[in-house]
Amino acid sequence: MYGLLTLAASTIIAWLGYTQARRFVSTRLRYVDAINNPLVPVLAGVGAAVVAMPLVALLPLVAGGTALAFGLSVGMGVAAGRSEIRRALPPGD
Repeated sequence: MYGLLTLAASTIIAWLGYTQARRFVSTRLRYVDAINNPLVPVLAGVGAAVVAMPLVALLPLVAGGTALAFGLSVGMGVAAGRSEIRRALPPGD
C-alpha cells in the first residue's frame, strides 16, 4: 500500500511539473527569444531537480527519484512548450 501511495504521489508531481512548465512557456515566454536556445529545457530540468531535492527530503512518501522525475518532466514540458511556440509562428519566422 505504501508503494502505491508513493507511485501515485510521484506521478502526480511529475504530471504537474510537465503541464505547468508547458503552459508557462507557451503563454508567458512566447515572445522571449532566449527560449529557442536548445539548452533551455536542460537547464530548466536540472534547476527544477536541484530545487526539488531538499523539498522531497522533507516529505515522507517520496524520495530522490521523485525529484529527478520532476526535473525530467519540467524539462520535457519546457521542450513541449517551445515546440508549441514554433508551430504557432507564421512560416518564415
